[in-house]
This record gives sequence, structure tokens and C-alpha cells, in this order.
Amino acid sequence: MSLINFTNLDFDQIKQSLKDYLQSNSNFKDYDFEGSNLSTILDVLAYNTYITSYNANMVSNEVFIDSATLRENVVSLARNIGYVPRSKKSSRVKLNFNVDVSSITPSPASITLKRGPVATSSSRFNNQSFVFSIPEDKTSSVVDGIADFEDLEAFEGTYLNQAFVYSSRNPNQKFILPNVGIDLDTLVVQVSPSSNSTINIKYEKHDNLFNNKTGRVIDGESNIFFVQEVESEQYELIFGDGVFGRALEDGNVVSASFIVTSGSDANGITNFNYGGRLTYTRNSVENNVTSGISLLSSRGRSSGGESIESIESVRKYAPQIYATQNRALSAGDYETLIPNKIYPEAESISVFGGEELVPPQYGKVFISIKPRNGDLVPPQFGKVFISIKPRNGDFVPNLIKQNIKRDLKKYSVAGIVPEILDLKYLFIETDSKVYYNTNLAPSSSFVGSKVQRDITRYAESSDLNKYGARFKYSKFLKIIDQSHESITSNITTIQIRRDLRLAISETAEYAIDFGNQFHVRSMSGYNIRTSAFRVSNINTDVYLFDIPNSDAKRGQIGLFSLDAGTASPVIQRRNIGIINYETGRITLDPINIVSGKTKDNVQILEISVTPESNDIIGLQDLYLQLDSSIVDTVVDEISSGIDPSGSNYTVTTSYSNRNIVR
Repeated sequence: MSLINFTNLDFDQIKQSLKDYLQSNSNFKDYDFEGSNLSTILDVLAYNTYITSYNANMVSNEVFIDSATLRENVVSLARNIGYVPRSKKSSRVKLNFNVDVSSITPSPASITLKRGPVATSSSRFNNQSFVFSIPEDKTSSVVDGIADFEDLEAFEGTYLNQAFVYSSRNPNQKFILPNVGIDLDTLVVQVSPSSNSTINIKYEKHDNLFNNKTGRVIDGESNIFFVQEVESEQYELIFGDGVFGRALEDGNVVSASFIVTSGSDANGITNFNYGGRLTYTRNSVENNVTSGISLLSSRGRSSGGESIESIESVRKYAPQIYATQNRALSAGDYETLIPNKIYPEAESISVFGGEELVPPQYGKVFISIKPRNGDLVPPQFGKVFISIKPRNGDFVPNLIKQNIKRDLKKYSVAGIVPEILDLKYLFIETDSKVYYNTNLAPSSSFVGSKVQRDITRYAESSDLNKYGARFKYSKFLKIIDQSHESITSNITTIQIRRDLRLAISETAEYAIDFGNQFHVRSMSGYNIRTSAFRVSNINTDVYLFDIPNSDAKRGQIGLFSLDAGTASPVIQRRNIGIINYETGRITLDPINIVSGKTKDNVQILEISVTPESNDIIGLQDLYLQLDSSIVDTVVDEISSGIDPSGSNYTVTTSYSNRNIVR
């Protein structure tokens, strides 16, 4: 008698297995299963087996973090290794306003802005109106009748309170915050002895058994609590047991205040109206202030709003955080801890040790935070270099950098110095001649728009938007060729560019790294191209040029101008710097640059070169950015039938233009 194959998950296969099993029995040898009532019974059995197999398969998948699909299961599995997924993050903004209390007699010594709502968006933003709140009271002293509230950090969302009464008769009591969308950074928990007590003890949130300040194991007297995500994206408060953390006593009132936020929807708001509550106290009586309030002003746009951590992110970071054991030793530890524990707004991060530099710098970790411009720090020992690209914007503010370094102290090992570097862009400029068949496309502009569309998609893809990215030339050509059926071929040339930030009217040295080998087109020089700039004692626009040494590995840098009549180069200065074609590094001796090209209100010098390889890599803190993609469409006269013999075929060079200036 044959055995049933229990590994089948398909209904028809299961039914056929049941038939095979019965047919192996002599009693059913010539039985017509399809034409009898037994077929219905087999359908029921097959369906039941199918459902059972499906459920068993799902259960098996849900017990592993790699294969689990339900959020509550992924979160539960992450909880087993001490991982708490990031909560939703409020969009934040710095607000300024002042209060004139000269009409109040006698003048109060201070004014308090009560926790809760403080401002609203002055107009509908993305068809919504947003409220900004503060989680704690803010007090400002009154000076000359004016109370100033400066750099007030407000969080988008609704300020809420939730209270619980602890009962020792309920050993399974849980303290679950019922709201969805809580920003845990705004969570404030206080415990009072009883409902009649005026004493409120603030508890500190912890994510491990070590004191955040002392680094020692917490004891039974520590006023701490823990948070864990439970079902439906809600959060549960967990208190100590008297051994690790102070235990709650019968009748204790737990009060939790927090902000429920819309997350990233509120990013980008610049205009606000005041909507808070101001008070002053006199003779133990709290009085409201309703007049003398100036218009609100903001420092920049609201930013930092984030959605709750996704399932994919939890899957990625939970094992990595567990592996770090809450300490930063290797570069990988920093790459895990910073975006998860310290700066979740990081889109991409690069960390490398000082030993990777030339010459090496032992004992340092270099952290590069996606900067707009900057130069490679000279090699240093004992550092880790960290580069971070934020999700919103191109730069990480200096204040955020300082906060990151401060927060890293909890995890860093003594003797390792973290250094946060600004990210440096390595721009890739492409120039494509796209040949197309006129019989398959309505116009050249139509073909050009299809190509530009796909280039934009590639520029925004994960292939480029990360540290350690690589521009793949063959893939880029394929993207162009497949943009539309009419395209027959393309010839694309590549240039790479760095923007050097200038110290205007200051004598300074400059060094800029491309991280890719340069192609030496001519031993006569002019292998690099720059934008125009001015230097002291030369009353005309000048440009950089290079002259290779005999080995074509290094060369000298000089200055030239263009003749007003012939546009031919006129040498102004020689030997003002060195170029290393093999490493892609250019250094300039002390030079006083008085003006350059203005970009984003910053004076820069654009430097472009032809790379030795059309495959471009972003090393260490270099962040690849596809820029200035030129697309020219060319009629393929052979494919179009205009010139079948190819006698008048338009030939396009495969090499970059020979212009000596940008």
C-alpha cells in the first residue's frame, strides 16, 4: 500500500494523493472516484488537509524572525533579544517668541509655558492642520518686562495623559498605553504614592539593566521603567521588581504623558501661529497670560518626523543590536548603533578606522555624516571615522553632530575617539548620444524624455544612494538602451566632479580626493577642468591645469587664463600644487582665492576629470551622486531606412570633449 505524500500543499495534489492511496487498496481497485459520492468526501478531506498544512506552514514561518510576516510576531521575536523597535517620531521645530508683561503690576519674576499645545501650522499643509506641543513646562525669567522664549523645541502632535492605579491584588496587571502613534522620545512617566498625594516622582526610561549615567547595574531603589511594543503598535510600561528597579506599591498612581504624532506628514512646515498657555504664579495662585504675545518665528522648517520602524528594519537591526551588546568596538558596531539608537534620521552611514588612512591613524573612529562639501581629514591614529547621510536634507547640523558624539560615549570604549565628518559628494556627469529609429518613435523629444525618466530612476535607486555605492557603466548603458523600443544604441562619456569649498580672501591649503584613478588623456596636460575663479594679484579669471610627470603617475598643478581674443591658454603660475593620478588626489599649496563660483550661497571651485574606469566607486565617506545627465538624441539613419548604406552615418566620439575649462 502506497503512502500519502504529506509534503504537498496544493489542493489538487493532496486529493490525488488520497486517490492513489485508496486505489492501492484492492477494495477500490476499479472504483470510479470522480463519478461517485466518494469524490465529495475526498474534496472535504483534501480541503481539511490543505487548511491544516497551510496553518502549520504559517506557524512554522512565524516562529523565526527572518520569515515571520506579522508585525506582532516580528516584534515579539525581537523582544526576546532585548530589542525595542523605534517608535513614530514627531516632526520638530525650534520656535521663538516673547511676552510683554509690562501691563501686569507688579511685574512677575517669570513666565511659564505649560506643557501641551504651543503652536499650530498657520495654513493647511498637505491638506492638513498640525498642532505642535511641548512635553514639559518651560519657564523664562522676565527682564525689563519681557520674557523671551528662544529655541523652544516643539513636537508635532497631540499631548495626552494616561493614568493607572497599581493594585497588588492583580499580579498580572499591565500598563498599556492605548494610543497608536506615540513618540517615545516625548514620553514622561511619574509615580505618586497615592491618588491623594501631591508628590510626583519622575521615572527614567531604560533599555537595559545598566544605569544610563553611572554605567553600573541598576538596583532595587532605582526609579526606572522599561517600554516594550505590544500588539497593534501600542506600548506597555514595565516597572522594577525590587531587585532591578523600584517595585510599585499598592495604590501607587502611574501617570504617563506623551505626544501622539502624524510622523513624517508634518515635515517641511515654516509658518506657525501661537496656541499655548502661559501662566505666572502670585500668592500661590496660578494666573493666565493672554496678551502681549509676539508673533511666532521658526528656525528653519519642521523636520525629523518618521514613521514607526518597519518590519524589514526590525529584522535587519534586531540581530545586529544584539551582536553589539550595547558597546561600540568595531566599525560595524557604530554603523548599527548610530541609526538605531542615536540618530534614526540617518539614511546611510559610513564608518572607517583611522588605520585605513594613508598614513594610518590608530585609535580613532571616523564618522562621516552626509555633508555637502568637505575635504578628507589627514590620517590620524586612534579614531573611527563616521559618515552619515540624513533622510531629510543633505547635511547633519553641528548641534546634532555634538549630540551624536555625546550619546556615543555610553557605548564607546576608552581610547577610541569618534570623529564625525561631513559627507563629500562625488558627482558623476554623463553625456549620452542616443541613437533611435524614427519609425518607432513620434519625435526625438519623446525619446529624450523616456531616457531622462529612466536615468532619474537609476539616480534615485539603492545602487547609488548609499555609502560604498558603485556606478556600473554597463548597467547604465543598458538602462538607456531599454528606455524605449526605438533606441538602437548609445554612446555615453563619463566625467567625475568634486566641489571644493573655498576659504575666500584667506591664504589656505586645499586637498581634495576623488577616490578613483584619473585618466591621463595627454602628456601635454590639461587633463583636469575647473570652473573660473580669482586669486590675489591676478586681475582675470583663472583655471587649474595639470602637467604629468614622465611616469604619468603624478604631476604638477598650475594656473592659466584664457586669451580674450583667441581663447587659448595663457600660463599665469606653475607648480602651485600636486596631482596624483593613481589615487585621484589633488593638493594645492597655500593660495589666496578671492572669489569662485557661487552655489547654494557658498563659494566653490568645480573640478572635473575623466576617470580611468567608467565604473565609479564611492570610497569611505564619498557619496556618489548622478548629476548633469546630458541626453542628445541622434537619428539612426541606417535603422530608420534613410541611409541604408550608411554613407552619411553620423559618428559620435566615445571620448569626452577636449574643452580645457568648465
